[in-house]
Amino acid sequence: MSSNATVITTLICYKLVLLGIGLWAWRRSQDQSEFFLGGRSIGAWVTSISSSASAASAWTLLGVSGFALTQGLPAVWLCGGVILGYVINWFWVGPRLRVIASRTGALTLTELLLGDGDDAVRRASRKVASLIILVSFVFYVAAQFQAAGDAFSQALGLPGDTSIILGAAIILAYTLLGGFLAVSVTDTLQGLLMVFVAVALPAVALFALVDLHGPVQAALADDGVLRLTPANAGIAALGFVIGCLSVGLAQPGQPHVVNRYMAARDDKAIRQGRIIALSWVVLVLSGMTALGLAGRVLFTGLGNPETVLFETAANLLPPVLSGLVIAAVLSAIMSTADSQLLAGAAAASRDWRLERVRERKGLRSTYVVVTLITAGATMIALFAPEAIFTRVLFAWHALGASFAPLVVMTVLRRPVRPAYALAVLCCGFVFTVLLNWQENTPGDWAERLLPLILTMAIAYFGSRR
Repeated sequence: MSSNATVITTLICYKLVLLGIGLWAWRRSQDQSEFFLGGRSIGAWVTSISSSASAASAWTLLGVSGFALTQGLPAVWLCGGVILGYVINWFWVGPRLRVIASRTGALTLTELLLGDGDDAVRRASRKVASLIILVSFVFYVAAQFQAAGDAFSQALGLPGDTSIILGAAIILAYTLLGGFLAVSVTDTLQGLLMVFVAVALPAVALFALVDLHGPVQAALADDGVLRLTPANAGIAALGFVIGCLSVGLAQPGQPHVVNRYMAARDDKAIRQGRIIALSWVVLVLSGMTALGLAGRVLFTGLGNPETVLFETAANLLPPVLSGLVIAAVLSAIMSTADSQLLAGAAAASRDWRLERVRERKGLRSTYVVVTLITAGATMIALFAPEAIFTRVLFAWHALGASFAPLVVMTVLRRPVRPAYALAVLCCGFVFTVLLNWQENTPGDWAERLLPLILTMAIAYFGSRR
């Protein structure tokens, strides 16, 4: 069987599995509690791997490997920043957030942070939070759809537009069918596929590098000099390191990640899940970084660094294995947008008018919102493409600056007063957008850190015990 035929056959089988999971979860997702949080019954393995996979997405498989190819050894600082975020979330935020969500009955992060009060400021805060989530996730989901299109074009030579539309349709189908339960189970399957690729493919690339009789230092060093920072001096190098490490500080503010803690069955699921999640992220990040470093020697002059994964599979594996690996990666990429769709749907269909829908059982408005977000993200992916790494990190830090300070104060039992909470949301998002429009600083530290420092200060001074 040819490589293309293997890819197509594997993809069809995998997508049938996803749709089957959606049908299985459909009978278990007939009200908002089940649709948005799976009835708070998610165990350790699904909690850990699904949250990790939804946080990682195409950004990790393609973006991190491409970043390592262009930056070299200094890319390890980005890995350190992401792992720092996992430690903060799993050891500190997750256990406390689960208890608070269980006690309050909140189904969304916005509901948990801002409450269900009907005063004007709280209503405004919930609507601003919903808009931030919707705007950020439209761009976030667009990056996933774009990754799927790029992958199909690289692997099969199919038109990218067709690939984007087909991938979006399949994700929409199983998300609508099964809600949070289907999304969590499919993300778990996706996460396992990502680990397989992140271990197997870099191993093949490193063996190929050794066969070239010793250019390993060229993969790690620029101009023969081994550096842990780019070839910058002083403040610029420090800015790069701070910018990379600060990526993890935004992780507590990601609604599609922290809702996994809110849905966990019990404290045991969090305790067991943290070990699984940390093992997962170390394997995937180290594998993708190693792949990018090997690609610096194996694929010199690569036009798009985010395609190094596909180049490795196509050039170093037999056709059948290449097809299987690429199919696994394509499947993983195409199934990452579901968590963002679900969190965006919750923001628009529940949080926007919480005072009117809290007791509503039906899901018609949720289905409409999921469909609209999918359509909007598809349009952006088709008509306004951008580097996956850049687009995902913009949405990541806009959400982090807006929500992470409120999450931190909530788990510290220092609720932020409504007016200050509204200021945190507005300043975090607007400041991130303004800095995103400016020329990048080394490591993009200004966009990644300054809005978060500002909003954390506002949240602290606006909090009360």
